[in-house]
Amino acid sequence: MNHFWQSSLLLINLIAFALYGIDKAKARMHAWRIPEWLLLTCGLLAPAGSVLGMLVFHHKVRKSYFYLAIFAGFILWAIAAYVLLKL
Repeated sequence: MNHFWQSSLLLINLIAFALYGIDKAKARMHAWRIPEWLLLTCGLLAPAGSVLGMLVFHHKVRKSYFYLAIFAGFILWAIAAYVLLKL
């Protein structure tokens, strides 16, 4: 069961990282963009992949609410880990 959670966490972080890269590429081509609400949701659910995507692709780094969403995501995962380890 533990392997399932690790694989799931890795997968959602890879997806978040990829979404930031795709959105940056689309922004350069002036093409259809990924909605900000989806990128912010990625920040909550996959903060590690989101922050790496922001730094590697230098995308959305000027928008403070993305940092807040990522910080909230790290807090959320810390609380979840604490609760799961207590059980």
